[in-house]
Amino acid sequence: MGAQGLRQATETAILSTNYLATRLAPHYPILYTNQAGRVAHECILDMRPLKEQTGISGEDIAKRLMDYGFHAPTMSFPVAGTLMVEPTESEGLAELDRFIDAMISIRNEIEQVAKGERDANDNVLKNAPHTAHMLMAADWHHDYSRHEAGYPVASLLQGKYWPPVARVDNAFGDRNLVCACPPVSEYAQA
Repeated sequence: MGAQGLRQATETAILSTNYLATRLAPHYPILYTNQAGRVAHECILDMRPLKEQTGISGEDIAKRLMDYGFHAPTMSFPVAGTLMVEPTESEGLAELDRFIDAMISIRNEIEQVAKGERDANDNVLKNAPHTAHMLMAADWHHDYSRHEAGYPVASLLQGKYWPPVARVDNAFGDRNLVCACPPVSEYAQA
């Protein structure tokens, strides 16, 4: 990249992050802004007030992002209960806007829970991510539609990533590691 390329990449990353922070600030609290409301190369979205108000956590939002076709941003670092978003210089404006649209749509889903329009425990956020298998099952026992679960924004009708696995209990998995590898004895025989 050289000195000029590195400088340009850094400037683009900072510009992208501030674009994202500015667009999301009306919907989510942004941590560590300067007096002008600007951030550095990362944008930390504070989900703690939303969790206190609605029970919807940063983890719920991160898992719901999979339904929108995004890998979750960094969770609970450097602040517990937050999402840290770091758009790099490689993300174009269309992808930034797609992410912003997803986060605004998710904020609207949270608002439905806050207003009591959706059940606090059985909603698109608490049940995310939604696999194709879940949506195709004969029985559907939720107060939201399959369409709301799988296609929360119209753009997904043309190109949808389907999460291969539904919600897992992260803490249980961390405490109960399961290795799918062959036992060590099989390697010893080889």
